Amino acid sequence: MIQEPTVFIDGEAGTTGLGIRERLLSLPVRIHSIDPARRKDPEARMEAMAASDLVVLCLPDDASREAVGMVGHIATSGGRAPKILDASTAFRTAPDWVYGFPELSSDQPELIRNASRVSNPGCYPTGAIALLRPLIDAGVLPADFPISINAVSGYTGGGRNMIEAQERNGGPPFLLYGLGLGHKHIPEITEHTRLTRQPIFVPSVGHFPRGMIVSVPLHLDRLNRKVHAAELRQVLEEHYVTSGFVSVCKAEQTLTADALAGSDRMELRVHSDADQRHVVLTARLDNLGKGASGAAIQNIALMLGISPEVSIL
Repeated sequence: MIQEPTVFIDGEAGTTGLGIRERLLSLPVRIHSIDPARRKDPEARMEAMAASDLVVLCLPDDASREAVGMVGHIATSGGRAPKILDASTAFRTAPDWVYGFPELSSDQPELIRNASRVSNPGCYPTGAIALLRPLIDAGVLPADFPISINAVSGYTGGGRNMIEAQERNGGPPFLLYGLGLGHKHIPEITEHTRLTRQPIFVPSVGHFPRGMIVSVPLHLDRLNRKVHAAELRQVLEEHYVTSGFVSVCKAEQTLTADALAGSDRMELRVHSDADQRHVVLTARLDNLGKGASGAAIQNIALMLGISPEVSIL
């Protein structure tokens, strides 16, 4: 009888960790947990890592780097090091890590499947990369094109302090932030879209728990050749035609950010004016679904040789 693979979530008490644990119940895996009282005990954590086939890190950046060092110590001590899926921002542009967005390219699922270290994408970058990378790869959008990215997320993406503030005091109805224009997701977006000019990225938070819209306005008459909105849509449709998680949908006059709350899917749209010269690209997803825990389950399934389609919500 083949033994089910074992998964240990280091940081399972956090929002992303809880979401991953819940979704893991649908996969043929064993979840290795430690006594909550010892969750910060390095010895207990290393024992759990050594006993697992895959470790999911749901930790702040510095703590993730420390945990990766623990896994490295297991290997150098003669033990069998587990695979690692990291949900922090620490390794998303690291050259020796595989980026965990299976829809990035046709060979990305195989790269993830064979990788020992995979970085789970950020929620905002997931939408931006999904919209822009296929257009740049197809040569429709130049890599040096000036891009502005606007995004709004549910407040659960802001961590425990923001969640408590929003739910205790009501919080602001809308919060624009990152106005120093140096948000930590910019390197990730730039690298994995293959942009050569750094985009302007303006994130925001709305007073709703879950959901996200990422939008990218484009002036098509600034492109080097004549491109219509229909061509952009066709490129996206062809890129995602086999995806069970990402779909290209009909443009709508209005979009609500929380429509996919609780889902691991993402919807892409190409909105245009009558002349198709002004375009707004939009990606709608759940910041805790395809933007976090749902993406992690896709990667876990690939890394452990399990069909990722079982995790669709």
